[in-house]
Amino acid sequence: MRISVLVFLFSAVGTAQAGFYLPGVAPKSYDARENVPLKVNKVTSTKTQIPYEYYDIPFCRPPKRRGEMENLGEVLAGDAITNSPYQLEMKVPKSCVKLCAKSYTEKEMKLFRELIDDNYRVHWILDSLPAAVRNDKYNFVSRGFPIGFITPPNYNNPNVHCLFNHVRLVVLYNENPAHFKGSRIVGFEVIPFSVKHKWDSKNKAVFDTEKTVLETCNDQRQVSHEVDAFQTVEGEGEVIFTYDVEWKESDVPWSSRWDVYFSGNPDDEIHYFSIVNSLMIALFLTGVVAMIMLRTLRQDISNYNEMQTLEEAQEESGWKLVHGDVFRPPQTSPMLLAVLAGSGAQLLAMSTAILTFALLGFMSPANRGGLLTSLLLLFVFMGSVAGYSSARLYKLFGGKDWRRNTILTATVFPGVIFVMFSILNVVAMLENSSTAVPFVWVLCLLVLWLGVSSPLVFVGSYFGFKREVLGMPTRTNQIARHIPERQWWGHPLLCIAVGGILPFGAVCIELFFIMSALWLHQIYYVFGFLICVFFIMGITCAEIAIVLTYFQLCNEDYQWWWRSFFTSGSTAVYLFIYSIWYFASKLQIDAAVSIFIYFTYMGMISMAFFLMTGAIGLFACLWFTRTIYGAIKVD
Repeated sequence: MRISVLVFLFSAVGTAQAGFYLPGVAPKSYDARENVPLKVNKVTSTKTQIPYEYYDIPFCRPPKRRGEMENLGEVLAGDAITNSPYQLEMKVPKSCVKLCAKSYTEKEMKLFRELIDDNYRVHWILDSLPAAVRNDKYNFVSRGFPIGFITPPNYNNPNVHCLFNHVRLVVLYNENPAHFKGSRIVGFEVIPFSVKHKWDSKNKAVFDTEKTVLETCNDQRQVSHEVDAFQTVEGEGEVIFTYDVEWKESDVPWSSRWDVYFSGNPDDEIHYFSIVNSLMIALFLTGVVAMIMLRTLRQDISNYNEMQTLEEAQEESGWKLVHGDVFRPPQTSPMLLAVLAGSGAQLLAMSTAILTFALLGFMSPANRGGLLTSLLLLFVFMGSVAGYSSARLYKLFGGKDWRRNTILTATVFPGVIFVMFSILNVVAMLENSSTAVPFVWVLCLLVLWLGVSSPLVFVGSYFGFKREVLGMPTRTNQIARHIPERQWWGHPLLCIAVGGILPFGAVCIELFFIMSALWLHQIYYVFGFLICVFFIMGITCAEIAIVLTYFQLCNEDYQWWWRSFFTSGSTAVYLFIYSIWYFASKLQIDAAVSIFIYFTYMGMISMAFFLMTGAIGLFACLWFTRTIYGAIKVD
């Protein structure tokens, strides 16, 4: 059994590395000289975390702008794409094509300087592939290309802002006449240049993209890296935009064309080694914990059941003495606990489903916005899980106000997230960011919440309350038992703080790469590793909550409901602390608005993580207590 599990886990890792594509996304073959549309996406910065639409920047524009149909994920991510004035034809090379000449004011030049200072990068798309800049030293690519650069101090004219106004578009294509006709695009790289274009200064005619002759390049001579002068943006003036197109045949098959993006950076070997190492440590620790618990509990139960007289049973101490109080409902806010646990079960079901679909290849990077859209829809459809789990738990606590419990389950967590999202959306609007969601799409989110998710919560709650109360192995005494004074090592805050360390240790290495994908705009696609880590984290959360609950019951403290939730849920506190470290050590964000955006999003993620891990701990402890108290003989 263990061997088969290991085979499944490592085959899952291999499956994720194979680069599956969303079923139905078929490769497109182009005939010679067929038009290949280049589309513009957005400009982003890891320094400000505020993306802008491409045409919010005064670049060259096409005669007519045409935006493509967007899904909900694209809208929320500010990831809309639009046509561009760049003209590409399959296997037709071009040199020094004049795109446009624009006269910029000082205000527009200042905008370029600010974007260059904030390390903004331009994102284009060709045949669903993002534009990439190759790093020949480490043989990897990074998505997008910078808007410009600042001349180094040792340059003749240091600290000058220069704009990349010329690009060389290198398109890699694959041909295999035995299997398909035409050519398939398997790579899209951009080499940016900054060049101060010169044209006939004696001719005062208006610049014409067809007739004007440039002195810096032409259709026979491309722009070289050794240019006479860079295109600066230090003051108002004219900028001429040009581009080259190169076509290179490649042996890379279409199915593997995303592999170069998955490499991410030269530290990938460390990534794989760290993940495997983390999994082995977590598996070892959970195995040790399980062995200790099984041996200790088996001996306790055996000794207790072998006692012959009531006097012997009364002399016994520990967890067995609180059998008449262990299933007593929590004294503090039982409804709130049921609501939070129900939302956590909803998030857990959503996460399990999305990782399963991703592992099977349904989350292709070519399907832009698909992951975020799937997260939202799966969360909405899992509303019935929240309603059912909350209702079953609330009924176990003896609750009667099922309507209020259901309404709170449907509104508390989604409502808090929606309020935080609305605040961020207002901030995005004030900053003119592309992530600002239009009002129509906000209404769509409200319809999903109130029109789909909430009714599903009521459906799940209905079936949950219709079920019989979950049977308990022991009866609850009418009078609550006195709880002995706790030792210092049994203090709830200490136990809660300790409880989150081990689950966080199981995910902290993988968390680094997830954070890099979120905030450094890298592509994360090792879902095989992620589902393994997710599985180990769940097991670790359950076991650490069970162990600490067992110690609590051994101290004759039967108030374990809330503590079991907080014990595993405290993993989210370490997640938020980790986000603070990541912010301080890996990001270069200094603007107040960007800092607010970062910590608000991390607060939302940590909140969801708290509910999910807390629900795992609570339901695991419920199963554990029912199991151990069902094994002892109680008169």
